[in-house]
Amino acid sequence: MNIGEIARLAGVSRSTVSYALSGRRTVSEETRRRIEQVIAESGYRPNAAARALKEGRTRTLGLVIPPASQRLTDMQLGFVASVVEAAARADLDVLLSPSGGDHDRSFERVVTGQRVDGVILMEIRLEDARVARLQQAAMPFVTIGRTAHPEHMSWIDVDYAGLIGRCVNHLADLGHRHIALINRSAELVAAGYGPSHRALAGFTDAVTQRELSGVTVCCADDTTAGQACMERLLAEHPQITAVATVNEAALPGLQRALDDAGLAVPRDFSITGVIAQHWAEDFRPPLTAADVPAHDIGARAVEMLQQRIAEPASAPRHLLMAPPIALRASTGPAAARTGGH
Repeated sequence: MNIGEIARLAGVSRSTVSYALSGRRTVSEETRRRIEQVIAESGYRPNAAARALKEGRTRTLGLVIPPASQRLTDMQLGFVASVVEAAARADLDVLLSPSGGDHDRSFERVVTGQRVDGVILMEIRLEDARVARLQQAAMPFVTIGRTAHPEHMSWIDVDYAGLIGRCVNHLADLGHRHIALINRSAELVAAGYGPSHRALAGFTDAVTQRELSGVTVCCADDTTAGQACMERLLAEHPQITAVATVNEAALPGLQRALDDAGLAVPRDFSITGVIAQHWAEDFRPPLTAADVPAHDIGARAVEMLQQRIAEPASAPRHLLMAPPIALRASTGPAAARTGGH
């Protein structure tokens, strides 16, 4: 049964039924009782939109994602899936909105269009105009990632600096003295993408503290780029015996380049990093890595945003996640390597 049928049985207009359900306008007591009787007899349940009207909310969350022209990484897709699942458990809908490039108007509609109760923002840059815009609009929001100065916003993030530092220390403990960081793309680094900058800072600090030789390279998020990147590293820096990476999509290419070079992991070369769990488990041999808990991050972001919506004056919440490094089979003692193969 829908609102039109209820209106017909109650002898009133559709708009009168809507007013009675939403409480937006006064309806006479007799009319309200007649509508309620029809609803009770029919077993009708007001839909989410009607409940939202009554509560003065849309019961919809906005999830701002990278531009649709860019292929989302598995980790990004994990965030999206976990946000949608967590929202559904809370009886909330999710409106996906791309941002960046030609999509600024879409983001602005989310901010100003009263279509959502709050926003979850992904892929945060150290200086992020979207964060400033949400703060200006007083829109409840939570970020997955954080800016350079995140004190006055609610965020959840992975400790890329600390985790890459732990990866470097793990490799150093195994005797590796020449290590490379394979970062995300040069475009992301140039744009101030937070995880890339923090991974670089953590790598640089750990290499300095352990008095190691470190090389850092940027790599696009795909297999072909990963293969080319590893081939270049092996050719230009033959002394390197290990890499740490935050670029999960490049992993199959790294593996292919090492296979082509006749290097066995971990006998001849070690790999570790901060990676989504299934990428680590699918690597051969399975990758020693800090597994990014994408599912948990999305669920926690929804929980934090619900609190921001319910209590907009509450203090911002900050959650920095540092999962343990899962010791699998891709790291081992440093091999003596001095030249080509």
